[in-house]
Amino acid sequence: MTIRAPPVRLLRQAIRPRIHNAPLHATRNASTSANPPLNRARNLLYGSVAVAAVSLGFLYITDTRASVHEHIAPPVLRLLFPDAEDAHHAGTRALKELYTFGVYPRERGAGDLDGTLSIEAFGHVLANPIGISGGLDKNADIPDPLFALGPAVVEVGGITPLPQAGNPQPRVFRVASQNALINRYGLNSEGADVVAMRLRQRVREYAYSHGFGMDENAEKLVLDGQTGVPPGSLVPGRLLAVQIAKNKVTSDTDLDAVVQDHVYCVDRLGKYADILVVNVSSPNTPGLRSLQSKKPLTQILSAVVDAANSVDRKTKPVVMVKVSPDEDSETQIQGIVDAVYESGVGGVIVGNTTMKRPDAVPAGYILPEKDGRALLETGGYSGPQLFSRTKALVAKYRKALDGGPTEDIPEPLPPKPSKPAAIPAPSAPDHPEASIAEKIKASVKRDEANLKPLDDKSATGQGDGGRELHTGLELPESSSENQPVIRLPERNSPFSSSDNKPSGIPAPVAISTQTPSEHSDPAPALQASGRSKAFATAPKVIFASGGITTGEEALEVLNAGASVAMMYTGIVYGGVGTVGRVKSEMRNAINGQSKK
Repeated sequence: MTIRAPPVRLLRQAIRPRIHNAPLHATRNASTSANPPLNRARNLLYGSVAVAAVSLGFLYITDTRASVHEHIAPPVLRLLFPDAEDAHHAGTRALKELYTFGVYPRERGAGDLDGTLSIEAFGHVLANPIGISGGLDKNADIPDPLFALGPAVVEVGGITPLPQAGNPQPRVFRVASQNALINRYGLNSEGADVVAMRLRQRVREYAYSHGFGMDENAEKLVLDGQTGVPPGSLVPGRLLAVQIAKNKVTSDTDLDAVVQDHVYCVDRLGKYADILVVNVSSPNTPGLRSLQSKKPLTQILSAVVDAANSVDRKTKPVVMVKVSPDEDSETQIQGIVDAVYESGVGGVIVGNTTMKRPDAVPAGYILPEKDGRALLETGGYSGPQLFSRTKALVAKYRKALDGGPTEDIPEPLPPKPSKPAAIPAPSAPDHPEASIAEKIKASVKRDEANLKPLDDKSATGQGDGGRELHTGLELPESSSENQPVIRLPERNSPFSSSDNKPSGIPAPVAISTQTPSEHSDPAPALQASGRSKAFATAPKVIFASGGITTGEEALEVLNAGASVAMMYTGIVYGGVGTVGRVKSEMRNAINGQSKK
């Protein structure tokens, strides 16, 4: 019996398409080609263009001369971060990350190779006389990215023995119409131990990258100068300055505690610095500026110099003191000069932010409301209007330092051991508000008047709209004898009053072009094993800091007696190419004058 499929199933089988098992073969149309020469050439061209674009883009974006760094990056940063401190942190993080990945901005071109701007300071031949002031890199996060911008000196800090938060936020304010800043940071710091570990790691990474290993022996090799670079900067022709200061909770009336704070910082940080900067001039730490009086300053600086000369390193860090631009009377300046000579300090940084406020400029100009509010904030003012004060004060200090101390220098002290005994860390009280609240309160009350914003009228007893900051200081007729003089047209500054219009007479501007062998021997500043008469009477070096934004201004402060012109606020507003621009302007002025 045959079983037949239902009719429906037969119908489905009849209409279902059948798939044969024949092999499948790839086919292509006769009009196509497997390897078209035209496509290969086009792909090669596209690839070459892409590589060239990336390469040129890399070279452009990492060149500090690129206009994007001056005209786009700073305004965008200010737009994205209305708070100036947030912008500061963002810029620091960006430079740090870009350096890590090798795409950081750097000075390109011949730069300092021609030696036009070379100077000598503290026995080192520096590539140029430009520096970056402390405060831009408070905790030594980005010294290498900053050196890549082209300065010969980078100052990090200020660094305190113990970590401290500084003053409450907001504490930084822009005065954009004047390209100025007002800050009351209050020396916020991660502390000497944290920064010392960061600097030690930097030294060991340098040793490892140059084939010396990464252990203590390799570190010692670098710090003793056996690798041919300064132990602080790790870059030929450059110096690293480390700024130190006391903690805010350390009362300025307890001088022994203040000394201990500074010595502790030297013990932790000294071996990683070419220069140690003692900051007794911050206007935002109550009582700090009172330490600029001769007696306490001499005691502090003497202890710092002794500690620096005891650093366990073949060459010792030189010590400088950072002074206030507001302490400008003859008596105050001479007291600081006496302390410098008696303690054996190598030089002075003139100066810091000022507690005074400039008038609106030009005369009759009405400040934007936001800038007007910023000028009423408590804190130190920095910006281009400080330049005239800085230049005048540099000339005053040059004259006083060249004149020497008013008293005889003490006889040499016995040399200190090469390595000091361990210095205990300053102990922070469990309840600082309760333990020293009264001392701090008294200190704050005493300094309250000084911390208030002052205008020229309240500071000098007279005022007239549209004037520059008045110092009462007169520049000497010649502050650079036996040096070639460069004459540049006097600046027609918008900050000048109608009573002080440019006369059209060229102002002398000079820069030393002496070779190292032509200088008197400054080497003892780095090699002394203890305070000695020879060390104390060595030529004193001045770094100028305050309001310098152009190559002409840098030349002017050098002519007034400084060895290095330092910048901070100018970089904030001008971008990472500011250092290179200033150096280029200096070279153009020198070369242009030499052709006449």
